Amino acid sequence: MTADREAAPPGAVPVRGTWPQGLMKAAAIVDSGKADLIEVPVPEPARGQVLVAPSIVGICGTDLELLHGTASYFRDGRATHPHVFGHEWVGRVVAVAADGEQTLRVGDRVVGQTMISCGSCRACQRGRRNECARLRETGLYGQQGAAAEYVRVPAQTLTVVPAAVDDLAAALVEPTVTVLAGLDRVACSPGERVLVLGTGTIGLLAVQLARRLAGTVDVVGVDDAGLGAALRLGAEHAFRPGEAAPGTYDVVVEASGSPAALAEALQLADIGGRVAAIGVPTDPLPSVDAGELVLRGVSFTGVRHGLDFYERALRLFAEGVLTAKGMVAQVFPIEQVADAFHLLEHGRRAAPKVALALPPTA
Repeated sequence: MTADREAAPPGAVPVRGTWPQGLMKAAAIVDSGKADLIEVPVPEPARGQVLVAPSIVGICGTDLELLHGTASYFRDGRATHPHVFGHEWVGRVVAVAADGEQTLRVGDRVVGQTMISCGSCRACQRGRRNECARLRETGLYGQQGAAAEYVRVPAQTLTVVPAAVDDLAAALVEPTVTVLAGLDRVACSPGERVLVLGTGTIGLLAVQLARRLAGTVDVVGVDDAGLGAALRLGAEHAFRPGEAAPGTYDVVVEASGSPAALAEALQLADIGGRVAAIGVPTDPLPSVDAGELVLRGVSFTGVRHGLDFYERALRLFAEGVLTAKGMVAQVFPIEQVADAFHLLEHGRRAAPKVALALPPTA
């Protein structure tokens, strides 16, 4: 392991550990529809920053939108090609620059928050960091992603991973925190009737968590493998779209991102029911009877990540409440990034998640 503290030349930022220089390999979206391995500079040391060597990077539907150029970040100019993606990740601390968290040590295994808030705007000052006016998001816009040999992130955005949580589970923490935030916002409670729409990564995590919080949960999905996985992970009943009885559920979690599913979620909620919208539709919502929605007293909550739930998510994996078993279809070496995207979009797979593995750094 590197020395705990390295001498810094005059004017340089002192660091604990060794901060490498030069070029590094990174998986990037180099053009619309094309992902490849490129070389980019290793980020320079900066006060309050930590350099991490990622080991596992998950790929999700948002990354597919980036690949195809349909993500809003490309449309509005916040992201440009080549774009180093990767917002679901786990890695090891390589170096900590001056003013970084003193509790972090070289060699610590960590996960990083996707959303990086400024800490000083009105929303941040009110404790609503996920609504930050100057937000940056790792691997999406304003912050290099983790699909690289190294990623530099603010020290306060890192959470140390317990030894009981392996890398595959740790890489699922980022989507897990959004599910936790959603179920927290709608106050999911024991004895309530819960329905999850969608059997992707978010949906299967929601099934596991709702089973713990409410006791029982049903699921709606379009994929046989996904429905089977949901039943194995705790769902009581599995339905196809249109099969679940309207007006039945106290809590409905829309996790698919389908506009039709979101419209169905509003119908499936009972009088006074609550809908947590976690999936992000890319198309307009079909016609909704707004009058009926109002008269039935249905609450609708959009969920914008879960910045305050990283430690809780890790604890749930450590305690065995959540599992990564059956969640990851395949892990590709970073050099096969194009193959990983192809499997995610076109391949038949028994599990929803596809990931990249990076070799240990020297």
